[in-house]
Amino acid sequence: MNLNLNPSWQTILSDEIEKPYFHELMDTVDQEYQNSVCFPPKELIFSAFNNCSFENVKVVIIGQDPYHGDGEANGLSFSVNDSVRIPPSLRNIFRELTTDLDSIFMPTSGNLESWAKQGVLLLNASLTVRKDNPNSHKHLNWNFFTEAVIQKISDQKENVVFMLWGSFAQKKGSKINREKHLVLESGHPSPMSANQGKWFGNKHFSKSNAYLQENNIQTIKWL
Repeated sequence: MNLNLNPSWQTILSDEIEKPYFHELMDTVDQEYQNSVCFPPKELIFSAFNNCSFENVKVVIIGQDPYHGDGEANGLSFSVNDSVRIPPSLRNIFRELTTDLDSIFMPTSGNLESWAKQGVLLLNASLTVRKDNPNSHKHLNWNFFTEAVIQKISDQKENVVFMLWGSFAQKKGSKINREKHLVLESGHPSPMSANQGKWFGNKHFSKSNAYLQENNIQTIKWL
């Protein structure tokens, strides 16, 4: 499979993408796309990286795997294409966002590409999935790759905000250097978790901007 990866990430991850497991992963993913309907479209698998260079990473939001319905996934965690109905978890993210930032405007599109272009790495643990089959590529070695990405950011950058929503993301980010970075944790924005009082009120968006501002880094325009 042709590796369509932003040059800055290709440099940072040069050792990782030469490892045998990664070559095997790319071959397996290629076969999956040939034999099954998979998402996101092949050319968007690395969208999280291609919309946010390594140098520009300010915030990392960790998801689990792409949306598995037709036309939904666009390669960015929690994000959907413009014409797609906003999924429940993302709707709860927007509800918290507007409350946190005291806005009367709720976003009408679930496409988070504008966040990515400002330096928000919207990283799923698995970058691909079969249609209508959540976690179907969990058994592949995407996990090794995305953990390496998180480790590179933790080791080689400073003052990055990591938003870890739910136990899966918190486990995924357990090795982040918290002396160099801000790690924000809360429940997952899914309806089940949010309705149990584990999501709303976390104020992660205002906290992240306050931290960036304290460290003389341009803040994110979330809305």
